[in-house]
Amino acid sequence: MSTAFKRPGSPSSPSNSPLQGTIRIVVADDHPVVRFGVKNMLMAEPGFDIVGEAGDGDDAITQTLELEPDILLLDLAMPRLPGLEAMRAIMSRSPRVKIILLTSTITTQQIIEALQIGARGIVLKDSVANDLSESLRAVLSGDYWIGGKRVVNLLTALHELMQKAASQPERKTYGLTPRELEVVTCIVEGCSNKDIAKQYTISEETVKRHLSNIFDKTGVSTRLELALFAISHKLVDIDV
Repeated sequence: MSTAFKRPGSPSSPSNSPLQGTIRIVVADDHPVVRFGVKNMLMAEPGFDIVGEAGDGDDAITQTLELEPDILLLDLAMPRLPGLEAMRAIMSRSPRVKIILLTSTITTQQIIEALQIGARGIVLKDSVANDLSESLRAVLSGDYWIGGKRVVNLLTALHELMQKAASQPERKTYGLTPRELEVVTCIVEGCSNKDIAKQYTISEETVKRHLSNIFDKTGVSTRLELALFAISHKLVDIDV
């Protein structure tokens, strides 16, 4: 993976600034409930126009390239194509779009990678109600949104994140995405595919795809092996 930081174009150009008119937004999340909630939240405020939505990574790329929104709100853990890979594809073909990642959990290393690819902000889903509007306005004004606050100097923020990553090595996740780790936790708890699908408002086919990816990454072949692997490698937190 290249770690070259991709600096976006100057945000201070007065021409064609979205702050002067309607801000066009695409919402990409595999949870219909999340998409509905985000749309309702933004539609209640003046100046925001939801022009498209997507339920997986491939569709997020298609919607963004076709609609050319000002902002893409992109879930990190997306089916078919993970959020970081979708963002990489979008930034290579439509670098003017400003991308804010929406996620339940994210590691310091993933934040660094997302910013290096071209993300302008990261918003945790449990903070959406408080942070979303402010993060949008920060990003549209040319700043960044990291750690629940506006960031003006990205290079300083990246340096601090890299120091944190170096001083606090994060647990090994074997390449599992945040959503895949959630599925692993459900497997350890004894949930069926149907239970997992209902809990995360996704189809059972999507659950099966997640499990297939998890089996490939961890080298196991059964749910029992996966549960034992997850416990022994501390992929899940077990209440004793």
